[in-house]
Amino acid sequence: MGSIISPCHEDLQSTWDPSDSQPELGIALKLQDIRKQQYQHPIIMSSKTQQPAMSDSSESTVASGQTSLQAAMDKLRTISEGSHKKAPIKENIHPMTFEVAWEVCNRVGGIHTVIKTKVPQTVSTLGVHNYCCLGPYKIATARTDVEEQDPECPVFQATLKSMRERGISVVFGRWLVDGAPYVVLFDVDAAMCHLSDWKKDLFEKTGIGCPWDDEEANTTIVFGYLVAWFLGEYVHQLKGERRVVAHFHEWLAGVGLVLSRIRQISIATVFTTHATLLGRYLCADQSCDFYNNLPFFDVDKEAGGRQIYHRYCMERAAVHSAHVFTTVSHITAYEAQHLLKRKPDYITPNGLNIVKFSALHEFQNLHAKAKAKIHNFVQGHFHGHLDFDIEKTLYFFTAGRYEFLNKGTDLYLESLARLNYMLQRHKPDVTVVAFIIMPAKTNNFNVDALRGQAVVKRMTDTVEDLQKKIGNKLLESLMRNETPNSADLLDTEDIVKLKKVVLASQRETLPPIVTHNLIDDSKDEVLNCLRRIRLFNHKHDRVKVVFHPEFLNPSSPLLPMEYEEFVRGCHLGVFPSYYEPWGYTPAECTVMGVASITSDLSGFGLFMRERVEDPSSYGIYVVDRRFYSPESSISQMSKHMFEFCLLNRRQRINLRNRTERLSDILGWFELEEYYWLSRLKALHVTHASEFEDPDAPTHNFKLRASAANSPKLPRLHPNPGTDQVPLEHLNMQ
Repeated sequence: MGSIISPCHEDLQSTWDPSDSQPELGIALKLQDIRKQQYQHPIIMSSKTQQPAMSDSSESTVASGQTSLQAAMDKLRTISEGSHKKAPIKENIHPMTFEVAWEVCNRVGGIHTVIKTKVPQTVSTLGVHNYCCLGPYKIATARTDVEEQDPECPVFQATLKSMRERGISVVFGRWLVDGAPYVVLFDVDAAMCHLSDWKKDLFEKTGIGCPWDDEEANTTIVFGYLVAWFLGEYVHQLKGERRVVAHFHEWLAGVGLVLSRIRQISIATVFTTHATLLGRYLCADQSCDFYNNLPFFDVDKEAGGRQIYHRYCMERAAVHSAHVFTTVSHITAYEAQHLLKRKPDYITPNGLNIVKFSALHEFQNLHAKAKAKIHNFVQGHFHGHLDFDIEKTLYFFTAGRYEFLNKGTDLYLESLARLNYMLQRHKPDVTVVAFIIMPAKTNNFNVDALRGQAVVKRMTDTVEDLQKKIGNKLLESLMRNETPNSADLLDTEDIVKLKKVVLASQRETLPPIVTHNLIDDSKDEVLNCLRRIRLFNHKHDRVKVVFHPEFLNPSSPLLPMEYEEFVRGCHLGVFPSYYEPWGYTPAECTVMGVASITSDLSGFGLFMRERVEDPSSYGIYVVDRRFYSPESSISQMSKHMFEFCLLNRRQRINLRNRTERLSDILGWFELEEYYWLSRLKALHVTHASEFEDPDAPTHNFKLRASAANSPKLPRLHPNPGTDQVPLEHLNMQ
């Protein structure tokens, strides 16, 4: 055990001392108004160069510092232009940032989407040579997602060489996503031979024991030790030439953070929880009134009773060991404060790569094209019962993991039943087709659903043949200077063919409410709820239901569409979640201009209420669930749905335009700054003399006046030249 643990533990005690003489960060980091500019554009210099100390009262020093900064940035630009040449990369005083997550190059959850979409903005902010992701090596994804290469940086070269000489399999390369960041991937399976020694060491150092049959916890421990080994070796090889900050995501990466603190590795640490481990288990218990009992849970008892106490201890140890602790939303912060016993230092909302979804003026046309594909499916699915106007049909949908209560599917279906009654009474000419896209265990497609699509295909082929035949007859008549006779266009054979198609399209059964054969449909929560509320796609029903228990696939014989295309073709997304730390599905609807219903128990819903004066006027309907009964929430949601059905086509187009305008506040260009602030705070905690406290009071600035019903865009760095009202002139009464 000593030969494996000592390189990561004993040797690291000789890492550089923060009190040693180091290059000053210069005047730029001392100035609040150009702090982000300094962080984005590091000053390339020798490790022996010293910057003059700043005097707050010296105007000339500030001016000279800004001149020096401009000169340094010009030098940086010159160096960046030749950065693609094969030459050793010069180290600089810019902090090195590592992002550690089990989902790096490993698509197993939503955190993969967070990191992958955030990478382009992070690389743009920090620079490609100052940012690196750490994750597990999975051969299935690494072959296609990672370009393996040898590092050019001498510190990386020495670090990887040291680990490989001790038998650790580690891969270095570029992640083939937008931004192409550097990645270091550790072969966890190849290092499982050290599991016994590392589990013993973890228990001796922290008192956290792990059962042998918990495979996920075992891989977490091995991954954590490999990450801590790498970080320690990197800092040791760095010899104090620059500062290092490591950002860890979720408990699966938390062991590495705990070991880094125990071994006193000189790095600043940030830990982000996207959803607490114990919170997920508690919400899965239907008898648990989670939010009302949240302050009163005996967390040790609850974790032990669910046999996850060792995992809970890993997560809680990482939370309390981190220099800065963040969560993705205020609702998760409230949860973490009671379950993990630490209040988050920052809220770091999840963003989207809005460039991927942006269609500018084309998004209305994309909606029409996608809606036409959904029309084709609906015509086939409801053939024989297509007694409603397809042009006055609205498409609602919900999608996500099959968590009937946590995702708010129960409220969605109950609201649809009430909406059905409202439309029958007050708006019978409008029909709603409600989709439920949630994966469940199936054994095959529903034969009736497949037959419907075959009937439509036969109709389409027949009509296309007749169109071609009639077109030829019309052309021949015109060529002979004769007026076509309508009776001559269709002969007896054509009429017989049309009658056969009409007779074949008739059906005696109702259109199916599910597109697949579920393995155990008698116990399926969605189907049982539909049976209870009696939504069976009758002719008199104004709300039709389609349960698609499989994620959308463009090769499907039923609904051959990508999820993004399907969302664009719908009119309203419904996500009244009970437990949703963030909520990417309504956010994706927003950037594609699709109105959505969310709840105040989701991070996205709270985020929109905080940033937008009147979310409903922008197509974001936030249902109150936190302090309201389910009956009140259902009534509120069904009212939102009915009011949406009353909109005419022009009003829906205007609402879609307003919804799409909120894209900017959901992009990483805005939200990545919160990650930047959390890392800067961690660097301030570890090196207070070099990094300014982002929470410290700053100079006075003017506040922007906000118009009614307009987004409240955050201003992390106010511009005194364009903002309007001086703070001292405000009447606080």
